Amino acid sequence: MTPSAWVQPVIDSTEVFKPDIFKGKVLFCTGGGSGICRVMTEAVALVVDYVLRVFLKMRHGASATIVGRKLERLTQTAKELSEATGSICIPAQADVRQPKTLQEAVAKTIEKFGRIDFVICGAAGNFLAPIANLSENAFRTVIEIDTLGTYNTVKATLPHLRASKGSYIHVSATLHYRGTPYQAHVSAAKAAVDALSAVITVEEGPHGVRSNVIAPGPIAATEGMSRLMPQNSKKFGSDGPGGRFGDSKDIANAAVFLFSPAAAFVSGQVLVVDGGYENIRYSFVPYPQSVLDPASVAHIIKPKL
Repeated sequence: MTPSAWVQPVIDSTEVFKPDIFKGKVLFCTGGGSGICRVMTEAVALVVDYVLRVFLKMRHGASATIVGRKLERLTQTAKELSEATGSICIPAQADVRQPKTLQEAVAKTIEKFGRIDFVICGAAGNFLAPIANLSENAFRTVIEIDTLGTYNTVKATLPHLRASKGSYIHVSATLHYRGTPYQAHVSAAKAAVDALSAVITVEEGPHGVRSNVIAPGPIAATEGMSRLMPQNSKKFGSDGPGGRFGDSKDIANAAVFLFSPAAAFVSGQVLVVDGGYENIRYSFVPYPQSVLDPASVAHIIKPKL
């Protein structure tokens, strides 16, 4: 009988890091609101569950501002996070594509907390579409949210991270490490985010600012993953070296480490968190069938709009 593969455990950050490791620190996190349409809003969860990211930072003593487009949703989430952690979380309505709104969100944060130490650039949008059927507007939208949104967030927060000797984490992906069918838009956007982080590292390092990237693999129990993964793809992730899909806690733990003093000499890096899955990754959709005859695989792809 074939032996069972080892399944890596999911670890809570409080089992490893001190509960007050971020006491007195302030986190500014984008990616908490809606995107330009329903699917892009829900696809934010493909990258990482932003609520859990913020929750774990707050569990370690940090205060937080969560940034997004839907104020009602943000207000409710901020209330729940504050009650669950005992730390302070405030909502700030902003669109990462509009620099002025981000500047206002930053000003609100400074007025409330007096500083910003950590920034997570997490706003993102994605869907499955071959280049032949990908409109210029759809491509542009992903670039605006992911790449320009990251740039705008950095510009709005940089003076404050220089002052606090703070750190950026940019949430990226592994899709652009090789050609991934139906993912031209996000591959281009995330490759640019990785490049931007590297430049921030060399330009802002002498000012005391660090910049790193987290590139998640498939993350289970997210709406975005359920939409982006074909409907017959339950084997994705679970057949990787780690023996399971990624968990949002895996990403949060990586973020806690990168923001912690233990990572003081870590900058300009891309940390892939996928249980080794990238080493054996294959296409989301059947290849080459999906590019030769897109209509033949339409039934396994959920609508993008």
